[in-house]
Amino acid sequence: MSNTFPEGFLFGAAVGAHQVEGGNTNSDWWWWEHREGTVCREPSGDACDFYNRYEEDIALLAGLGMNAFRFGIEWARIEPAEGEFSHAQLDHYRRMLDACHRHSVVPVLTFHHFTLPKWLHDLGGFASDQFPALFERYCDRAAAVLGDAIGVACTINEPQGLAQSGYLLGINPPGHTDDHVGAQAAVDHLLEAHRLGAAAIRAHTHAPVGVTLAIPDIQYEDGAQPGNTSLEIESRVNDQFMELARKDDFIGVQTYTRFRIGPEGSRSPGHDWSDWTREADETDGSTQMGYEYYPQALGGAIRRAWRSTGGIPILVTENGIATSFDDKRIAFMDAALREVQACIAEGIDVRSYLHWSLLDNFEWAFGYAPTFGLVAVDRRTFERHPKPSAGWLGAVAQTKRLPELEPSASSPSA
Repeated sequence: MSNTFPEGFLFGAAVGAHQVEGGNTNSDWWWWEHREGTVCREPSGDACDFYNRYEEDIALLAGLGMNAFRFGIEWARIEPAEGEFSHAQLDHYRRMLDACHRHSVVPVLTFHHFTLPKWLHDLGGFASDQFPALFERYCDRAAAVLGDAIGVACTINEPQGLAQSGYLLGINPPGHTDDHVGAQAAVDHLLEAHRLGAAAIRAHTHAPVGVTLAIPDIQYEDGAQPGNTSLEIESRVNDQFMELARKDDFIGVQTYTRFRIGPEGSRSPGHDWSDWTREADETDGSTQMGYEYYPQALGGAIRRAWRSTGGIPILVTENGIATSFDDKRIAFMDAALREVQACIAEGIDVRSYLHWSLLDNFEWAFGYAPTFGLVAVDRRTFERHPKPSAGWLGAVAQTKRLPELEPSASSPSA
């Protein structure tokens, strides 16, 4: 198997708008973080001040040798009130795209990454019958200004889990639990929103357009049969999105671990959301998120997406590990990228590896405790401190090859 990557392969990192920009006060997540009795460990606040420091971060990524950057635009800023679009905010995001081009970085733009404008939340959010048409209009207005500068367009980030998180588990807005009617409405509306939104974006760009899905590697052991765990329900929603994706230009694959299921249920850490706010202990071989350390999950996710979409191009739009041990992050990326090489050797059309995340950022209800970043951020001064893993991935991007495998390469410290 070749140790090199194809010409034109994209290496880079990703961020989510709300997680790094700071001050996203008009969104449902800002309300959710500050709501009395919130499940969030802490509010996002100023986040990484990326809204003001994006040029510095894009230059940093390019200086490391990477050639792609995935980031998002924030609907709550662009349409602060229903039907009222901000030219100033669209110009801001246009400047971000232009900065990528100045630094020879392909901008991978996400139109929706979890958050909604508060006014749309008040209308019913994803469960509102108006959601698909409102998303289509937002995509149309944004793409009309940004479309010619986009390198790759992602409609919705991880839509397969939004219904469960917000309507069954109560860990995302609107915070409902066991609202099966709301959850089904959200799934139906998100599917239609992707279809409509993708068409609206394509009308204004020549860039490839697709959706990005979280695809954990679910493994059944000892004769276990598929059931109705939250992960399996989410997996079936993934099937619906991957069927839609057959008409798209690519499918975005995002994965962090595997989940093993035996006859008695889950055998993997990080699967039981009943204690999801706990502080994870990395000494047991897991991650700060409580996930099993299993970088090989990326290969399983890529192969599933390839089969399920009928073989459309695959972009790895997120993959990484929350850890306080940077050598563990390097080992994780090395093993994950070898899975990418194995998939390419099998004839699978994989075109990118975008690490999550560029920065240590706001990890939703988990707050700032999990550190996924290639770059540490001082929480008071916002000073950026690249970690050795940033240089490691940058070197791979520049040489388009992985280091020669050493016997200890797959044995990270913990």
